[in-house]
Amino acid sequence: MLNRRSLLMAAGLLGLNQLLGGCRSAGGGLSVRLLEHAVPLQVLQAFQRQLRASQQPQPDGSAAPVAPVKFAVTPQLAELFKLLQAWKNSSAAVADSNTSPSSLPNLRLSGANPVSVADLTMLGESWLSAAIRQNLIQPLPLETLAGWLQIPAAMQQLVRRDRQGLPSPTGELWAAPYRWGSLVIAYNVERFEQLGWQPTDWSDLWRTDLRRQISLPDSARATIGLTLKKLGQSANLSDLAQAPSLANELQQLQQQVKFYSSSDYLQPLLLGDSWLAVGWSTEVLPLADRDRRIAAVAPMSGSLLSADLWVRPALAENQAAALAPSLRQWLEFCWQPEIAAQISLLSAAASPVILADRSQLSQSLQQRTVLLPPAAVIERSEFLLPLSDPEAHRRLWETMRRG
Repeated sequence: MLNRRSLLMAAGLLGLNQLLGGCRSAGGGLSVRLLEHAVPLQVLQAFQRQLRASQQPQPDGSAAPVAPVKFAVTPQLAELFKLLQAWKNSSAAVADSNTSPSSLPNLRLSGANPVSVADLTMLGESWLSAAIRQNLIQPLPLETLAGWLQIPAAMQQLVRRDRQGLPSPTGELWAAPYRWGSLVIAYNVERFEQLGWQPTDWSDLWRTDLRRQISLPDSARATIGLTLKKLGQSANLSDLAQAPSLANELQQLQQQVKFYSSSDYLQPLLLGDSWLAVGWSTEVLPLADRDRRIAAVAPMSGSLLSADLWVRPALAENQAAALAPSLRQWLEFCWQPEIAAQISLLSAAASPVILADRSQLSQSLQQRTVLLPPAAVIERSEFLLPLSDPEAHRRLWETMRRG
């Protein structure tokens, strides 16, 4: 059944294709590469209007020195990381010449049109450490931007890293937070009506009437992380010996699992082949919004968070510490409260800016408690940070999967 949101998204996709097509044909200017569906059409259109207004002649007859911005989309976050790697690898072939970054060979991604080095690109936070270690990106002067102080401390800390990609209070700022989501519980409404209860927290995954009826992400960090949250521990616990019951909890959870998947878990849930699934809100919410057979809940004991970030490729033309005026304008535009609200309502993920003052949010946004859980739930939630001992997680994961 189509609702107003799905109709808006369908219309937006058509308009977005038209808008991006026009941008690609334009010459000169700066380029931004973004994840498909991550930036609503309405936001792109509003920015283009603001950019055009800023380029109007000034009273003294001069024009504002702001270059046009071209946007292009990429279907998957993983492909955006591969693009950063491909740009870096291409530079190696001309490292001994005087070739500039703009003259690097155009790349092709999945058979698509040639892809040149972008001035700014979106990146998932789970790739941030690797991007820093591999010298794929360069720091951003975020503290000079209007709106930086509106970003919650946890997200400021997320992007402050040392040169090994590890969180550091004295590190540089490597990315601009754009939006965030969380790991949520999705469930088949009809199946749970038969059970006579609804899930509210991670502990419900261990209930005996869900034996062999749930799907979990095919991810050691996510599965072990949610189990640690169930135990009241941090998902980033460095010494797993401090959670002595963890291995036993994971073995019990294994008995509940029908299958593991990080991509193909929603269709079985719709069909009733599985009754409950754990997945990221950016994937679950669009389905729950358009199909009443599926409901979702943010776990009350806190969840695992993910974020989409803006990063500057190491080979971007502007190597100066300062950002080009139009890129500054784009980042500041995304952090404007009214634009942040649009991003949150229309992109299935929340802008960090809307956490600054919930009282100013519209009722429609405040009522979306999975997109924007209660403040206490967010306080108990956390991003998955680089592990000091990833081998311990790998061993636990393999033991769990063997059952």
